[in-house]
Amino acid sequence: MVRRPDGLFHPKAVAWRVHGDVASMMVGGLSSLLLQMLHPAVLAGVWDHSNFRNDMQGRLRRTARFIALTTYGGREEAEAVIARVRRIHDQVGGTLPDGTPYAANDPALLAWVHVTEAVSFLNAWRRYVEPGMSPADQDRYFAEMAQVGRALGAAPVPPDRAAAHRLIMSYRPHLRSDARTREVRRLVLDAATTGLLVGRVQALANQAAIDLLPDWARHMHGLPNPLLARPLVRAGTSGVAQTLRWAFR
Repeated sequence: MVRRPDGLFHPKAVAWRVHGDVASMMVGGLSSLLLQMLHPAVLAGVWDHSNFRNDMQGRLRRTARFIALTTYGGREEAEAVIARVRRIHDQVGGTLPDGTPYAANDPALLAWVHVTEAVSFLNAWRRYVEPGMSPADQDRYFAEMAQVGRALGAAPVPPDRAAAHRLIMSYRPHLRSDARTREVRRLVLDAATTGLLVGRVQALANQAAIDLLPDWARHMHGLPNPLLARPLVRAGTSGVAQTLRWAFR
C-alpha cells in the first residue's frame, strides 16, 4: 500500500514510524491479543460471532489491514474502514456464561481493546527498535492513537502513557481466564506458527509476545515465566527483526 500524507496522521507522526516496523508490530499484535482475551466480554464477542476457529490467520490479516489503512491510508480510506468496523460491532452482542449481557459497541470494551493494542505496539517498538524513545514521543503516540480510538467509539481513551497504564490497571478486577481463554490463546499462537513466517522464526515471535506481557497477565494465562530464556528470546527476536527490516526495505 502506498503511504499517503493526506490521512489521519502526518508522515512525521510517531504512529507512522511505530507502525512501520513489521517485526515489532508482529510481536506487539500477538501480545495485545493475549491481553484482550482476558476480558470475558471481549472474548465472548470473538467466541460467539467469529470464525476464528477456521480462519485465525484471516482475522490477524484483517487486523493488520485496519492498522495499515488507518495509519498510512488516505483520510477517506481510513474513515471507510473505521465505519465498516463500527457497523460490524453494532451487530455483535450476546450473553456471557454467567448471564451478563455484552455488546461489542460498548465504549468500555472498545477502550480495553484500544489501550491494550496501543500499549503493546509501543512496548514492542521500544524493546526491539527504539529503547531510548523519549517520554514526549511516547505520550505523542497515545495522543495520536486516541484519534482512532474515539472514532471507533471507545471511551475513555488515554491521551498519554501514564493514563494508559492507569486505564489498564482499572480493568484488572474484570479480567478472567478459563477454558475458553486457553482455547483462543492456543489458536492464536498455533495460527502464528503456521502463517507466513514459519518454524523457529515465528516461535520466537510467540515467545517475544509472551515476554512482553505484564507479569500478572502471564500468570493469568498460566504461561511460564521466561526469565531464564529471556536474553535468548530478546536477542533472537532482535536478530530476526533486523533481517525482516532488510527484506521489507
